[in-house]
Amino acid sequence: MERVRWYVATVCLLAIVAGAALYAAAPSYETRHSAAVLWLALLGVAALLQVHKLPHGGSGSIAFIPFLACAVVAPSWLAVAATAAANLIAEIFNRRGPLKATFNVAQTCLAMSLAVLTYLSLGGVSLLGHSEDSLLRSGNVAAIPFIVLVAVFFAANTFLVSGVIAVSSNRNVLEVWKQNTFGTIVYDILSAPVVFLFAWVYVHTGPIGAVGLAVLLLGARQLYKTNRQLEQLNQELLQLMVKAIEARDPYTSGHSRRVSHYSRIIARAIGLSSRRIDRIGIAALLHDVGKIHEIYAPILRKPGKLTADEWAIMQTHPIKSAELVATVSDLRDLVTAVRHHHENWDGTGYPDGVAGVQIPLESRIIIFADTIDAMTTDRPYRKALGEADVRSELAKCRATQFDPTICDRLLASPHFGLLFAPDGTELMAKRNLSSSPRPHVAIGA
Repeated sequence: MERVRWYVATVCLLAIVAGAALYAAAPSYETRHSAAVLWLALLGVAALLQVHKLPHGGSGSIAFIPFLACAVVAPSWLAVAATAAANLIAEIFNRRGPLKATFNVAQTCLAMSLAVLTYLSLGGVSLLGHSEDSLLRSGNVAAIPFIVLVAVFFAANTFLVSGVIAVSSNRNVLEVWKQNTFGTIVYDILSAPVVFLFAWVYVHTGPIGAVGLAVLLLGARQLYKTNRQLEQLNQELLQLMVKAIEARDPYTSGHSRRVSHYSRIIARAIGLSSRRIDRIGIAALLHDVGKIHEIYAPILRKPGKLTADEWAIMQTHPIKSAELVATVSDLRDLVTAVRHHHENWDGTGYPDGVAGVQIPLESRIIIFADTIDAMTTDRPYRKALGEADVRSELAKCRATQFDPTICDRLLASPHFGLLFAPDGTELMAKRNLSSSPRPHVAIGA
């Protein structure tokens, strides 16, 4: 916690320095800017008070839209001051702790100051009092200066948030930034026109038009919030079902959740997209769901070695798992991944004996995670293996049980060490403080 306090103090100092530099660069502002800044800041407060919780912590809002619009309408220290006041009001109403509130206000001010400074240095001017044609002809706004304004704000925001996560979890800030940012970079790009539209609407229609657009945006945010809540509910129901299944066998309690956790790390280590990582995580969570069938109950409870017949029955569980997954329309793309999670690279696996690249990539990842969990879990006949022993075993089974390419990339990746860290460490590294729509960030909110 002491390191986090020092980090927050540093961000506060940088925010003060950047704000002072902005004031020195543009100490004056037009009177009409005051009303615009006030209205846009109030809309920002309204958005911050409609904040919604994100999975694994953090919170989200669309407040960045009126705040960045503020910077385009009144590119001066006034926009930063209004943003700071709006964030402070929201922090008080949301009853955040002093450290969290201080960080949220300071990092937003720092990001805004850097963005406005860059905007002004590139020749950006206020939208007020200029027609679109004149602005576009002069090249002062809407093109490079405006795009850079948005880019600098998001870059500063994401790096600052990633920094506090890295400090609190003792991880590399660049690694955290990549994990936190790449999954939503498309939304960041798409948000730029919305910011300009919001500023344009205020300039041409005044507060009434801006409020009307804000209502539409908040409606879209509410739809997003509802979708996220449904996704979270589905995840929790899947977790509940898996826990109920694993209760049959005390030696595999938590197994599917750990395999899901490891599968995500491995998928990230080989460079898969965020969406594909999420789908692999779900497939891994459900890879043993077929064991809910009663035929497996006495075998799972058996303390001794399995007979040949019992082993033959157990080898059918990937088929049963795939059949159950296929009954859910939203999970049908995961059926083959679940069915083939015990297939070996050399074709000696089950249930179908497929080999090589005929095995779905998702299955090839899950078998790594499944095996790693077996090796790193205490068994009645042996203690859990350590990182060095696991590395040796994976290398030994390369090109027989495991895909050799995945094996090489995993063993060479810095993500390999995360397989032996507490689960919470990896969860903290997820983009839980930044999502789309762009969130209002909060430490452990």
